[in-house]
Amino acid sequence: MRRRALAGCLAALALLTACTSQEDDGADGPPAPGASGPAEPGILRVLASSELTDMAPVLEQVREDTGVTVRLTPIGTLDAVDLLAKGGTDGRYDAVWLSSNDSLRLRPEAAERVVSETPVMSSPVAIGVKDATVSKLGWQPGQVTWSDVERAVTAGKLTYGMTDPARSNSGFATLVSVASALSGAQSALTDADVAKATPRLKKFFAGQKLTSGSSGWLASAYQRRGTVDALLNYESVLKGIDGLTVIRPTDGVLTADYPLSTLASTNAATREDVRRVAEALRSPGTQREITALTDRRPVLASVPPAAGLDTSLRRELPSPGSRSVADGLLDSYENDLRRPSRTVYVLDTSGSMAGERLSRLKQALTALTGDFRDREEVTLMPFGSDVKQVSTHVVDPAGPRSGLDGIRRDTERLTAQGDTAIFTSLEKAYDHLGGGGDTFTSIVLMTDGENTTGADAADFDRFYGSLGKARQEIPVFPILFGDSDRAELAHIAELTGGRLFDARKGSLDGAFEEIRGYQ
Repeated sequence: MRRRALAGCLAALALLTACTSQEDDGADGPPAPGASGPAEPGILRVLASSELTDMAPVLEQVREDTGVTVRLTPIGTLDAVDLLAKGGTDGRYDAVWLSSNDSLRLRPEAAERVVSETPVMSSPVAIGVKDATVSKLGWQPGQVTWSDVERAVTAGKLTYGMTDPARSNSGFATLVSVASALSGAQSALTDADVAKATPRLKKFFAGQKLTSGSSGWLASAYQRRGTVDALLNYESVLKGIDGLTVIRPTDGVLTADYPLSTLASTNAATREDVRRVAEALRSPGTQREITALTDRRPVLASVPPAAGLDTSLRRELPSPGSRSVADGLLDSYENDLRRPSRTVYVLDTSGSMAGERLSRLKQALTALTGDFRDREEVTLMPFGSDVKQVSTHVVDPAGPRSGLDGIRRDTERLTAQGDTAIFTSLEKAYDHLGGGGDTFTSIVLMTDGENTTGADAADFDRFYGSLGKARQEIPVFPILFGDSDRAELAHIAELTGGRLFDARKGSLDGAFEEIRGYQ
């Protein structure tokens, strides 16, 4: 079985002044060099978990109180750990503010780059269930266990969505919570616990019908589709979605404590600024504002949680004590427990891709083969004036090399010629996929230009509107590259419920890799 690194591969960073959302322009992409900006007196450059963009009003008050401006650059927690471990934060950031430092502590090369940490607020893992489903199941929210969730899934009465645990800390914390509870572990998870829980975990994850690389997109997809009964995420995220009963299972959960952590590469003046900001965030008035605004829990015992947050005690579960256990759990989830992926890569190989652009595409796809999961079905659909060929490969757990080598061979054979038939090729991708089946199904579109031949945008809109509900739930994830038309690709993403990624800000490799969290 191929093993995955805990943090996965480096995903997107985006430049944000103060707390501008990463999704404001509708596109994500790999980091540009120096994306955080140069060091400036009175400004803290903070690499932060993406959900912390909701802290903008609080940080504005902190600026008024301390004179220090906090500039957040959102990133997935596990990707931030990977960046720290590689030294990518040195000289570019002054602090990190992640949902949890548990994953960081499992990697000594990352942990040594942090010299202090101050918990600011907390939010436990929870399950948000449609109110009608709670009534149908006869659940009493204060008495539900992970075993109850497992039984409801096994009986075909509950489906849910969660984020990818290889890229999102909310997903990882959920995976650990479920594995700990179903194994009956009395302390930090061990390899034996994971092995013991695996048969039950397979039943549990049969209910996962929706995956995502981010909590924000997960919530949007849930509301758009309306086809799953529940979401697994942090309590604070779930409280912001109407129509959900938020349940903290009584047999235990992991809790994010959002520590503001100073980087070792900073000077004394910067460290003092981090200390002052942390102190301001933990003041009673700011703690009251945080819990009222975000539904996260205060760390000061003297400040009560926001109205509506359950204050009854729950068992607090520990994170895995070793990286090998965490990696093993992720490997099991990715390659065995979760439903398999099925993806069509619609690849622009028109004449404008000749030369360096085609070389970059081949390099990115070849690198991506190291990340394909067992049981995954991958279809390459290169196009120019029309679809040139369709080749499908399956990563067979009994012999994954055959499928992966086939993808590499077909990638190397790509040639650039013809016009650019984006919409005709997308229609053929949907035709190829049919109803999607019992898989996480998606289409990835990479193009370096705008549509020049074949069906146009209006034709595709009509085609998509004629599809049945199952096929309309297959999202397209377009990648901006070269001279591609942002408006054209943004429309495709919005129409199909996908998400736009921007490879013009960094590497094509990074864009393909980040999409993996949504497949």
